[in-house]
Amino acid sequence: MADETAATPAETSPDLGGNGAKRRKFLRILAIVVLSAALLWAAWYYLTQAGRVHTDNAYVGADSAVVTALVAGPVQEVRVAGTQAVKKGDILVILDDADARLAVADAQAALRLARQRYGQAGANADAARARVVARGADVNQSRARLRDANAAVEKARAELARRESIAGTGAVSAEEITAARAALQSASAARDLASAAIASAQATQGSASGDLGAAEALVRGTTIDSAPDVAAAQARLEKAELDLARTVIRAPVDGIVTNKQVQVGQRIAAGAPIMTIVPISTAYVDANYKESQFKDIRIGQPVELVSDYYGDDVVFHGKVIGIAGGTGAAFSLIPAQNATGNWVKVVQRLPVRIALDPKELKAHPLRVGLSMEATIDTRGKD
Repeated sequence: MADETAATPAETSPDLGGNGAKRRKFLRILAIVVLSAALLWAAWYYLTQAGRVHTDNAYVGADSAVVTALVAGPVQEVRVAGTQAVKKGDILVILDDADARLAVADAQAALRLARQRYGQAGANADAARARVVARGADVNQSRARLRDANAAVEKARAELARRESIAGTGAVSAEEITAARAALQSASAARDLASAAIASAQATQGSASGDLGAAEALVRGTTIDSAPDVAAAQARLEKAELDLARTVIRAPVDGIVTNKQVQVGQRIAAGAPIMTIVPISTAYVDANYKESQFKDIRIGQPVELVSDYYGDDVVFHGKVIGIAGGTGAAFSLIPAQNATGNWVKVVQRLPVRIALDPKELKAHPLRVGLSMEATIDTRGKD
C-alpha cells in the first residue's frame, strides 16, 4: 500500500505539466489577440479619429429677416400664412393706400407750382432787364436835354451881353435888356431842371438794376430742374411716391414665414415688426466648443455634422468660417462675477461658425434652432 501511494504523485506529474503548458499557450495567444486588437484600434483611431474634436452643443442658425412696416396704415390684405415658403419680392401684406395717393397728388401739384414760379421768376428777370435798358435810355435823353439847356443858357447870356454893350448908344431899349435878362434866367432854370432830370433818371435806373439783381438771383446758375424750390418739390414728390410703394410690403429674402403678427383690418405703425422670414437655404451652425478644444481648430477646416432631425443616416458637411470674439458668458445679460471668495472655475465654451454645403442643405433642409452634433477634422483644410 505504501508503494502504491508513493507512486501516485509521479504518475500525475506529467498531467500537471501538460495543463500548465496549455495555460501558458492560451495566455500567450490571448495576449497576442489583445495586443493585436489594441494595435488595430490604435491604427483605426489614428487614421480616422485622431485630430477630430467633437461637440453636441451645436445649433442651427440663420440671418433671419424681420419684416417691418415702413409706413403706417390699416392692413387691407395679407397674402401669406405662417410656415409658408416665399421668394424674394413676393407680396406679403398690402396696406390701404388712400392717404398715400392723396399725398402723391398734393406733391405733384406742389411741383407744378414750383415750376410755374420758376418760370415767373425768369419772366420777372427779363422784365427787370428791359426796365434797366429803358431807364438807361431815359438817362441818355435827360443828358441830351441838359446839353440843349446849356446851349440855350450860353445863347441867352450872349444875347444879354450884346445888348448891354450897346445900351449907352440908344440902339437898345431898356425893355429889350430886361427881356434878355429874363431869357437868361429862364434858360438857367431849364438847365437846372435838365440836370435834376438826369439825377432822377439815374436813380430810377439804379432801382431797376436792383430789381434786376433780385430777379436774376432767383434763376442765376440754375435750370428749371435744378432750381432749389423745384428740386425740393421734386424730392417731396419722390418721397410721397416711395411711401405709396411701401404700402405694398414684399419679402426681402427667400425663406419661410415665421412669427406672423399681422391681420386684416389691423392698423400698424411705421417700424412695427409684422413677421420674420427665415432663409433656410443659407442656414449655418454655431457649435460651442470647450476652450480646451481650440488648440488645433482653425478657419477653413472641414466639419461633419449630424442632426437629430434626420438622424445618423444623413451626414452634413461644412467648414469652419469663423470663431466668435468672446464666450457666451462674456456677453450674457448678467456676466459672471468671478472676483468672489467662492469662485469655482467653469470650462468656458466659444462659438464656432460653420457653413454648410448648399447642395446638402437643399436636399435636407434644416430649421433654425435644431440641435446638431459637429466634428471638426483639425488635420484637414479645404
